[in-house]
Amino acid sequence: MGTPEEARVRLPQLRLDELLEELQARLDAARGTRDRVHSLLEAVLSVGRELELEQALRSIVQAAAVLVDAEYAALGVIGPDGRRLSEFLTVGVTEEQIARIGPYPEGHGILGELIRHPEPLRLAKLSEHAASYGVPAHHPPMDTFLGVPIRVRDQIFGNLYLTEKRGGAQFDEEDESVLSTLAVAAGVAIDNARLYEESRLRERWLRASAEITHSLMSGSGRGEVLALIAERAREITGAALAVVAVPMADTDSLTLTVELAIGHEAEAHRGLVLSPDGSLIGEAFSRAAPVSSPDIACDERVSSGPPRFTGLGPAVAVPIGSGDGVRGVVLLVREAGRTVFSEKENEPLQGFAAQAAVAMELAERRSDEERIAVLQDRDRIARDLHDLAIQRLFATGMTLQSAGRFIEHEEAARRVLRAVDDLDETIKIIRSTIFGLRSRDEGAGPGLRARAVRVVGEAAPVLGFAPSVRMEGLLDTHVPKETADHVVAVLSEALTNAARHAKAGRVEVVLETDGRTVRLEVSDDGVGLPAGGRRSGLRNMAERAEQLGGALETSGPPGGGTTLVWRVPVTER
Repeated sequence: MGTPEEARVRLPQLRLDELLEELQARLDAARGTRDRVHSLLEAVLSVGRELELEQALRSIVQAAAVLVDAEYAALGVIGPDGRRLSEFLTVGVTEEQIARIGPYPEGHGILGELIRHPEPLRLAKLSEHAASYGVPAHHPPMDTFLGVPIRVRDQIFGNLYLTEKRGGAQFDEEDESVLSTLAVAAGVAIDNARLYEESRLRERWLRASAEITHSLMSGSGRGEVLALIAERAREITGAALAVVAVPMADTDSLTLTVELAIGHEAEAHRGLVLSPDGSLIGEAFSRAAPVSSPDIACDERVSSGPPRFTGLGPAVAVPIGSGDGVRGVVLLVREAGRTVFSEKENEPLQGFAAQAAVAMELAERRSDEERIAVLQDRDRIARDLHDLAIQRLFATGMTLQSAGRFIEHEEAARRVLRAVDDLDETIKIIRSTIFGLRSRDEGAGPGLRARAVRVVGEAAPVLGFAPSVRMEGLLDTHVPKETADHVVAVLSEALTNAARHAKAGRVEVVLETDGRTVRLEVSDDGVGLPAGGRRSGLRNMAERAEQLGGALETSGPPGGGTTLVWRVPVTER
């Protein structure tokens, strides 16, 4: 043992060592706090620099994982309904693990707890919480948990979820404070990114509007302008399919037909005939207001027929025009799994669709002007023929007739009289031509399209449902009236047979022409053609086709039902 003096010397030395160690610990803690604050500031600056919303969200979740030293991090964006997650970004989980786990979570279990109660939540043992359930197979084991909400202005945008603090430690109050601070900065960054996206979207709509205006002023045709409008609307909204439907002319009741379709399986939509009742496009037309669908593939308002929206989801139908001046409907459809069309998107869409109404109005005015010019030209030609040609021919005939009395040669006299008769016949022909030129075609009656729609409409009550109809080509122009009469008769007979004998739940009608032939196809999912049954109706249809140099074909698809194809030429044989 040492002396009392030596003990007194050692005691201050021990206290000094303790003080130095405590000072060093405090310096280390201060340095750690400084480094963490520095990291937080760097994260805030990094997040604030991002203007692209998707990149901003990814930066937020990456910064959160680094700041609290978490192995796994995720950011869940709350959907429009306020109860489910519409987007989910992760850090720490590989693509292979995500593929094994399956679909991203929708906001049940512990993730839904933060949606229902948007307050910071810190857990030492995740599995012990009452809301912890529904963890899918192949999910990485997770114990410690820290979650904080992200607010954008006065609304909850989403939540940050952090799990598995590295080193086996627990998330503490400081972690919660740091993450809550990052969440505030994230809210500002998200708001800025949204405003930036909105401004860019407005710029794209304005640029597209200027392009449409230029196209209109340069005299582009109605179809060309409508196609441009549909294509730009599809591009700007990120839609996979754009469809434009317009009312059919010369029909007894309001009927819409798809004039053009661009994008995903567009061919299946072109020429479709739609009823304004019970269809998504028809509802938008009748209400003169946008009509949305979260999933058009499962929407009851989609007309019957073969599947046309496979792989597609959110949709919106926007009227072209407003009030009583609706001239058609633009339908935009996104791929399945994409976000639904929001009110903010519908507003510029309505304005853009209004330009389509202007395009159609201008095209109709140009068409009217051209028609008036043609009629005026016909009147001028008819007047000139009557006032000049016929009078000259008549005078020439009178001269020849009077001169014939002075001709003594018998053969010469006969020839002069024959010439007079020819002139008289020519005058009759010209007068007939004048009558045709002055005719306004007012008694021409409805075209083949309108007549076919009327026949299908009359068959619907007998069938118990409305058949699906698709028409393509210049049916009213290329198909002569006599052939059109046969087409209508065959269509009526085919639908009557389907109603009486097929016991079908679905009938599809396709009527098309390429300028050389007209083709009518009627198919159903009924019992098929009975062996040895009465075939008088089919025989009548076949005879009509043979009279016109065509043919009738019938078949029974493997899945059941009957397909009838009636095809005849429309050009001179």
